[in-house]
Amino acid sequence: MSRLDELIRELCPDGVVHLPLGKVCDVDKGVQFNKTDMQETGSYPVINGGINPSGYIEQYNQAENTITISQGGASAGYVNWLQVKFWAGAHCYVLKPRDCIENRYLYHFVKANERKLQECQYGAGIPALGKATVINLPIPVPPLPVQREIVRILDNFTELTAELTAELTARQKQYEYYNTALLHFPDCPYFSLEELCDIVDYRGKTPRKTDKGVFLVTAKNIRKGYIDYEKSQEFISESDYDEVMHRGYPQIGDVLITTEAPCGNVAQIDRDNVALAQRVIKYRPKVNNLNSTFLKYILLGNEFQSKLLAQATGGTVKGIKGSRLHKLTIPVPPIEEQEKVVGILTEFETMIYSITNGLPAEIAARQRQYEYYRDKLLTFKERKELA
Repeated sequence: MSRLDELIRELCPDGVVHLPLGKVCDVDKGVQFNKTDMQETGSYPVINGGINPSGYIEQYNQAENTITISQGGASAGYVNWLQVKFWAGAHCYVLKPRDCIENRYLYHFVKANERKLQECQYGAGIPALGKATVINLPIPVPPLPVQREIVRILDNFTELTAELTAELTARQKQYEYYNTALLHFPDCPYFSLEELCDIVDYRGKTPRKTDKGVFLVTAKNIRKGYIDYEKSQEFISESDYDEVMHRGYPQIGDVLITTEAPCGNVAQIDRDNVALAQRVIKYRPKVNNLNSTFLKYILLGNEFQSKLLAQATGGTVKGIKGSRLHKLTIPVPPIEEQEKVVGILTEFETMIYSITNGLPAEIAARQRQYEYYRDKLLTFKERKELA
C-alpha cells in the first residue's frame, strides 16, 4: 500500500473533506414494473427491494456497473453492484456518481455502511429506508487519484473472492453430478430403513431450554449434509439430558433426518455431547453391511428424496410420519462399493461445505480480509474546509 501512502502524503496530508452522499451522487428511485409481466428467465433482471431479482423482462432502464440500494422490504438498505443492464423498480434507489467521485469508490463506501443503512429502516408493516437517510450519509471525498488507488486495492480482494465463489459453484455442480451417478444401483437389493437400522424418533414435549449446557440439535440445525451449529443455538441442562434422551443416546456417526420444517434434511452427528430435539429421527445401522456415512449420502440422494416427498403430506409446510419414513427402501451395494462412494463424496463435501478447511472457509477468510482493509482504507481524517 506504499503507493497509496505516497498519494495521501502528496495530495491530502491534512485530511479530506466529508460530504453528504447527496452532494457527490444523484439518488433516484426506480420505476414500477408490473409483477405479472415478469418472467422467471429473460434478458434483464428487475431489481426491487429484495436481494435477488424480482423477475426478468426484455427491457432495461439502467446501464451496467450501477449501484443500487434496496428501499423497501426486509432487505431495505441492502447495497448491490449490478454488472449487467437491468430494470430498476420502484423499491430501490439508484446511485449515479458525479465528477468528484469514482463509481467503484462510491460502491465500496456505501457497501461498508450497509448495516448502518439497514438499521435505519422504519415502518411496522413493510420496512422502508428513507431517501433522506441515504443522501445525508457522510462520505470522505479524497482526490480522485487516491480514490482510484483504493479501488484498485479493494477490487483485488473482491476479484479473488469472486474467483473462489465461481470455483465453489463449479465444484457444487460437479458434486451433484457425481452424487447422482455414484448413488445409482439398479442391480442391488433394496431394504427398508426399519430393516437396516435401529431407529429413535425424538417425540414428546419440548425440552426446557437453558443459556448453556448440552447443545440441542433441532430441525433448524440440520442442513443438506451437515449440522449447522451457528444457525440456531439452543441448549438443555446437563441434569435434563438423560430424561430428554431416554429414547436413545446420540453417538458420532448416527444419521439424522428431519420430518418437518424442513422435511427431509439429512446430516450425521460429528461431535460428542449433543441432544436431539423433536422432528428429528436418528438412524444407526444395525447390520454390518451398511456404512453409516453411505446411509447419509443415500438418504440425501435424489432417488430417496423423491420417495420421501411422495409420502410427505401438507401444503406449504411438508411433513412425513415416522411410520411411513421407516418403510422407505434404499439400495445396499457391497460394503467395498459403499466405502468407495463415501471416499469420493466426502472429499467433495469437505471442499464445498467445510467451514474450517474447504472453499467456504477460504471465501470467508478473504471476505474478512476485504472488510478489514475496506474499513481501514475508507477512514480519513476530516478536513472541514474545502480546498
